[in-house]
Amino acid sequence: MTSIGGAELVDWNLAVATATRLVRPGPDVSRDEARAVVAELRRHAKASEEHVRGFTRMATEDVHDTPVLVVDRPGWVRANVAGFREILKPLLEKMQERRGSTPGGAVLGAVGGKVTGVELGMLLSFLSSRVLGQYETFAPATRELPAGENGGGRLLLVAPNIVHVERELDVQPHDFRLWVCLHEETHRTQFTAVPWLRDHLEGEIQSFLGETDVDPMTVLERIREAAQTLVGGRPDGEEDEDGGRSLVELVQTPAQREILGRLTAVMSLLEGHADFVMDGVGPAVVPSVAEIREKFQQRRAKGASRLDMALRKLLGLDAKLRQYRDGERFVSAVVDQVGMDGFNRVWTSPNTLPTKAEIAKPADWVARVHRKAES
Repeated sequence: MTSIGGAELVDWNLAVATATRLVRPGPDVSRDEARAVVAELRRHAKASEEHVRGFTRMATEDVHDTPVLVVDRPGWVRANVAGFREILKPLLEKMQERRGSTPGGAVLGAVGGKVTGVELGMLLSFLSSRVLGQYETFAPATRELPAGENGGGRLLLVAPNIVHVERELDVQPHDFRLWVCLHEETHRTQFTAVPWLRDHLEGEIQSFLGETDVDPMTVLERIREAAQTLVGGRPDGEEDEDGGRSLVELVQTPAQREILGRLTAVMSLLEGHADFVMDGVGPAVVPSVAEIREKFQQRRAKGASRLDMALRKLLGLDAKLRQYRDGERFVSAVVDQVGMDGFNRVWTSPNTLPTKAEIAKPADWVARVHRKAES
């Protein structure tokens, strides 16, 4: 493990090892079946490029700078650890400097790094069996996991999870795999067709992390208050205004919540757009798309075990489900009002992205962006 002036605050290698050890086994498939799934997903990913570009009318010159990788669950874990390590580097360096000036900081850092590594590994093992695909924007290239040469990301398709869900839903495998690829290819199109989008998102994330108070006592106090809220231990007389927030949201500063509002709007746009495109293209190329969509929506709404639902709430994953729903409503409403070309003005600059309020009221975005452009 490399270090920055001493032991790192997160033992990344331990995070990978923990997640890999705890990850659930995938569905039972033979070696030949696995090879066939991988080959078909690659074909579908390639075919999806043309389908998505034609439907969205978004030009993508650098799409081939972003490789498509079909991975298993440990491969998804390794890719995400690399991404976390890259995006969190400025924050961890800042915290490392603060820790280094504390008596006994090096020892505390070594112990804390291992604890955090184990915790991160446990989280990633939980998530690794739930993600079907992911456009990974920030991770650097490695020998195992190549990425775009010119700053592009990589598209991950998690084969065992796709097979697991298609069996669980009892849908046509060929159709389901193409349907998933359409969604993920839309994300790749968003970032390859909109050159400023990656830098904008990274800037917002770094601003969010930059607002993090690195004083350990302050962070512990926020976590204590968050825990009291989540277990119903709020003192009498205080309003339960935070009752619907996840733990992630509850340990934020006011400035971070403002940034999070902007990030939520962008992510709702990206996820909703991908769902809209997936369903828009679907009827022409996925014969059983109506059945797939109905069963998949039921699966999203139903959730799994009580423990799974509790973890989703704690981690804010239920908010991600709302992003799909609210974002798709926004895209659909805007396209109905001004057409696809009118909607595509959303990609003009950061100033034309919808606000969180406009995601809920698409007509307000149309009035702001289109009237301003026409005046």
